[in-house]
Amino acid sequence: MHNVNEVPDPAVLVRALALLPHPEGGYYRETYRSAESIPAAGLPTRFQGERNFSTAIYFLLGPGDFSAFHRIQSDETWHFYTGSSALAIHVILPDGSYRLIRLGPMTDLGETFQATVPAGAWFASEPCEASGFALVGCTVAPGFDFLDFEMADGQRLAQEHKGLSELIRRLSR
Repeated sequence: MHNVNEVPDPAVLVRALALLPHPEGGYYRETYRSAESIPAAGLPTRFQGERNFSTAIYFLLGPGDFSAFHRIQSDETWHFYTGSSALAIHVILPDGSYRLIRLGPMTDLGETFQATVPAGAWFASEPCEASGFALVGCTVAPGFDFLDFEMADGQRLAQEHKGLSELIRRLSR
């Protein structure tokens, strides 16, 4: 019998969920893409072309791994599923302010099961514990398209946000 409180092995999850390497780091698999889409005329001008209403993925970061600073043109809602560590999401908002989101199950320690990174914010993530891992989900609306994905130039972003330069350099590729 499987113990529901037992944390699965990350390698087992990668295989069981058929996760693939993600360009920003970690592993992912798209699990949902709405059948309907929003025409380009109904979207803000930052979008080039139509977009699906919504998309969702599994996303796993293992020990020592990180998701590099990047940004997208849509809001992205993160959901914590399981892991041996909470996930730190480092967010640089469009106004230049910094926010740390701790995605995890320990609400008494300031963690949350769900949080949204707003469109246009630079963000990166990593397990809070260096030897830990986290399996999360990400829901994007309007739906994710790689045309809306921008990987940060770590040097340039660090110059623009000098107070965060060490963090940015560490979490850039």
